[in-house]
Amino acid sequence: MSFIDKLDRKFRRYAIPNVTLYLIVGQVLFFVFALSGRFILDRVVLVPDRILAGEWWRLVTFLFIPPLTNPIFAFFAWYLFYLMGSALEGHWGAFRYNLFLLVGYVVTVAVTFLFPFSAATNIFIGGSVFLAFAYLYPDFQLYILFILPVKIKWLALLTWIGYGYEMIVGSWHTRLLVLASISNFLLFFGKDIAWRMKTGNRKMVTQAKQFTGKKEAFHTCASCGITDLSHPRMEFRYCSECGGLGYCQDHIFNHEHVKKK
Repeated sequence: MSFIDKLDRKFRRYAIPNVTLYLIVGQVLFFVFALSGRFILDRVVLVPDRILAGEWWRLVTFLFIPPLTNPIFAFFAWYLFYLMGSALEGHWGAFRYNLFLLVGYVVTVAVTFLFPFSAATNIFIGGSVFLAFAYLYPDFQLYILFILPVKIKWLALLTWIGYGYEMIVGSWHTRLLVLASISNFLLFFGKDIAWRMKTGNRKMVTQAKQFTGKKEAFHTCASCGITDLSHPRMEFRYCSECGGLGYCQDHIFNHEHVKKK
C-alpha cells in the first residue's frame, strides 16, 4: 500500500466533493465583480509582501482569479476545467483529487514566499490539472474553435514544451512556479512514468535482440536443411539438374535430382 493509499483510507471522510465546481463558482463571482468595478483583481493575487502586511485573504482569493477576461473564452476555460476536474475526481475519488490540488497549492504558496514582492496566480495549478487529465486520457479529443479536432496529448506536449522554454529563459520565480506546478503531477504519476520507461526500455532491447536474431540464411541444403547460419564452415553448391537447388558439400554429389517447382 502506497503512502497516498494510506492517507486516502485515513482522511477520506474529510474530502470535499465537487471541489472543481466550487472553484469555478468563485471564479465566476470574481469575474462578475471585476466587470462591475467592485474590486480590482490585482488586490486578490498572491503577493507575499502584501500578505505579511496583513492582507491574508490573498492566500485564498488567488485561487478564484478568472482564467481570462473575455467572457466567451472564460466560459470555455471553465467548461474544460470542470470537465477535467470532474474526470480526475471520478477516476481517483474526492480525497485524491483534493490532495492533488492541495499539493499544488501548498508548493505554489511556498515557492512564492521565496520572492516576497513577486505575484502569482492560479494558472500553474490549473495547468497541472490539464496535464494530469491528458496523461490519463491522452486520446480525448478537443475541437479548437469548435472546428479543428486535436487530441489532448498533443496540446499537453505543447504545454510541456512551453514549460521547458520557461525553465530556460524565465526568471527564477517563474522556474520555481513551473516546478511547483508539476510537483503534484510527479507525486501522482512519477512512479508510473518510471515504470513505463523501464518496461519500455526492456521491450526495445528485446525487440532489438529479436530483430538481430532474425537473419535469413543465404545458403540452405535442400536435402538435410542445414544453412550457412547453422553451419558457417560448411560449403554449399548448386545443382543445375535440380533447377538451381542448393546442397551442402555432403549432399551435392549424393542426392536424388528433383525439378524445382
